[in-house]
Amino acid sequence: MQHQTPRSELFRTFGRIGLLSFGGPAAQISLMHQSLVEDKGWLKEKDFLGALSFCMLLPGPEAMQLATFCGWKLRGTIGGLIAGLLFFLPGALVIFSLVAVYAAFGDTPLISAAFLGVKAAVVAIVLQALMRLGAKMLTTWPNRLVAMASLVALYTGLLPFPAVMALAAIVGLAFGATSEPTPSLAPSHPNIAHTGRTILIWGALWLIPIAVLFTLDAPFLQDVALFFSRLAVVTFGGAYAVLTYMVQTVVQDFGWLTTDQMMDALGLAETTPGPLILVTQFVATLAGTQFGGLGLGIAAGLTALWCTFTPLFFMDFCRRPACRSYSCGPKIKRCTDLYFRGCCRRHRQPWHLVHDQFGFCGNSPNTGRSAS
Repeated sequence: MQHQTPRSELFRTFGRIGLLSFGGPAAQISLMHQSLVEDKGWLKEKDFLGALSFCMLLPGPEAMQLATFCGWKLRGTIGGLIAGLLFFLPGALVIFSLVAVYAAFGDTPLISAAFLGVKAAVVAIVLQALMRLGAKMLTTWPNRLVAMASLVALYTGLLPFPAVMALAAIVGLAFGATSEPTPSLAPSHPNIAHTGRTILIWGALWLIPIAVLFTLDAPFLQDVALFFSRLAVVTFGGAYAVLTYMVQTVVQDFGWLTTDQMMDALGLAETTPGPLILVTQFVATLAGTQFGGLGLGIAAGLTALWCTFTPLFFMDFCRRPACRSYSCGPKIKRCTDLYFRGCCRRHRQPWHLVHDQFGFCGNSPNTGRSAS
């Protein structure tokens, strides 16, 4: 592990990444690659791509997990905290401001037009990032074939997203032999005592505030805490993968927001820096504002932030020993590589992005309205 990177340099670099990480995971990963691999030279290409492939297999937004891993690799736990916090805090501050504007003036034509213009710029950012990433990662015919098959399956609705990712991983395991050099995430023997302490500390940080809410007369905040904690541990493939489940629960089960409001929340979350999973903060803040005013909205937004990101840090730091032994076998590497190609193709669907932002391309073949 590298410890020579100054903390001040980490703050500046990841602060810049956090402020400029617009456009969802593809654009964010491209920005991190440019900053950490190309400009700073802190990580090697194989280290970066290997860590990215591994992060795609695990719960939580892949860009957030990757930022935390890069910070951890450069400066240990404190580096991971610096990178992870700076990745989403700027966007969280923007989300609170956007909710206030949306709640007060969301129906105003001028404000609606302004939001539409920002969404158009985001589409351009995402497409540019996807072309850049695709040129680097879809470098062999097996990878391209998996990516194209994933696109067909997802676009036609033949298979759901989790099934496509599982099949890509199975293909990687079945044809795991590869002559490519593996990422230099060297095997290690996990320190069981250290891992146990990490689980206790982060588990307490996650669960104690939730327990405090249950000692108060705050049923709405209790529902927010439980729902977004549950959501945090099932976000395999990032926010896109669980968006349908979140919309159904928020709209039909809880009745917090309407479907149109949920789609606006997604679009506005795409226009802010930070991970798309910040849509959870937008949803909770807007629902709380509608139910009990701005005070309840802020409390709900903070609760959603805590119950979304504390579990991610919990899982991130607890699984570092496994991540360090990522290169133990070629089959595991091939499995995660092809899994990533499938995910890459999932994000290379301009139809879904344009439809979600502007709504004039007809219905998505999968769900009637796209999640990406």
